[in-house]
Amino acid sequence: MNKDIVKSLAIAGGLIAVALASTAARSTGLIDGDAATRIVMGATGLMLVWIGNRMPKAWVPAEKARRVQRVGGWSMVLSGLVYAGLWMLAPVPVAVAGGCAAVIVGMIVTMGYCLSTRRRAAA
Repeated sequence: MNKDIVKSLAIAGGLIAVALASTAARSTGLIDGDAATRIVMGATGLMLVWIGNRMPKAWVPAEKARRVQRVGGWSMVLSGLVYAGLWMLAPVPVAVAGGCAAVIVGMIVTMGYCLSTRRRAAA
């Protein structure tokens, strides 16, 4: 199996393990439901950071594609850090709205860069 697939499956398994451990800790009374939610959502944000960090390291033959990967990686890392930070520190309504907004802005930045690169190449 491909190394990247194995790494991605391992991080997904780690996220599932964090969710199961949080659920077990909540059911035994060690943490409350809010803390369990924040732990899982913070781990999800850190998973976005990990994926964004790996993104520019994947080799592609075209220089423009490498630039898009770098911009996409940076935007995913930054939006993942904001997402995780909000879920760890902000009130839940702010974390929901701000976290979603951070991820959406990261996606828009990446798609906008892709479209501008395509437009410049066509001109």
